[in-house]
Amino acid sequence: MTAKKKPNVYITRKLPDAVETRMRELFDAELNIDDRPRSRDELAAAMNTVDVLVPAVTDRIDAGLIEAAGPQLKLIASFSNGTDHIDVDAAAKKGITVTNTPNVLTEDTADMTLALILAVNRRLAEGARILTDKPGDWGGWSPTWMLGRRIWGKRIGIVGMGRIGTAVARRAKAFGLSIHYHNRKRVNPATEEELEATYWDSLDQMLARVDIVSVNCPSTPATFHLLSARRLALMQPTSIIVNTARGDIIDEAAMIQLLRDNKIAGAGLDVYQNEPAINPKLVKLANQGRVVLLPHMGSATIEGRIDMGDKVIINIRTFFDGHRPPNRVLPGRN
Repeated sequence: MTAKKKPNVYITRKLPDAVETRMRELFDAELNIDDRPRSRDELAAAMNTVDVLVPAVTDRIDAGLIEAAGPQLKLIASFSNGTDHIDVDAAAKKGITVTNTPNVLTEDTADMTLALILAVNRRLAEGARILTDKPGDWGGWSPTWMLGRRIWGKRIGIVGMGRIGTAVARRAKAFGLSIHYHNRKRVNPATEEELEATYWDSLDQMLARVDIVSVNCPSTPATFHLLSARRLALMQPTSIIVNTARGDIIDEAAMIQLLRDNKIAGAGLDVYQNEPAINPKLVKLANQGRVVLLPHMGSATIEGRIDMGDKVIINIRTFFDGHRPPNRVLPGRN
């Protein structure tokens, strides 16, 4: 009996070794050993020859690339939770299935959200730099030096109470924060009771009443600049904003201006509107201790990346075994 042909799989970024080894065992996989981002021309060439494309969030798979793809391309198995970098509707019209890797990064991203909340309020990055940049300048403990703000007893307003938002709420409650949230739909009563959470159907009203704003909603056309200049201006001068979701949910220029004018107290950012480019004004604010900036590392754990790879593999194998992959992304959901 002739062995079943392995699908041709094109992987756009370097993945953990354990994942790549398994990919090579199961598929005819082309790896990206040096992790150099693929160019648009390289993506287009691959999509004309391979059966499966495995992109990451850094790859923009738009309608033009999809429409020009060869007829053999049947699956885009994204190594990501979000799929805003893929034109899912265009893929569906072309007869290409799209999958993602959901429910893997929830806990890691929630951990990073709490880390940023602590870092901004307790001036952790600023304090660490004092010891590494100018260690001789530290004169020892002082009762009035490097004072931050306590988070216990404060109110957190979570924008987007999905899996990650709920995980953030559980951690925040353990730190003594009062939970407030805005979501398209109210969460189930049992979750609300567990978290002692207050639901706001008006985002505007919530923003004006909380001390910490945590952005945890997905990036969709409906959430582009959801935190607009008008809405950001509703925040209290002593409040901070933390974003571990997507950069385009916040009007970054407006947020920067409010920070410079002392209209809000601080920000903790892991994502940016024009990523990987960082606005120089944000860097200046970070050097002044007004913001904490991280390089999109909210989900960067070894365990999380391997779990993502496992989901990609399962989606590919299920698809080529003639079944519906478990993490299929349906068109028209944004």
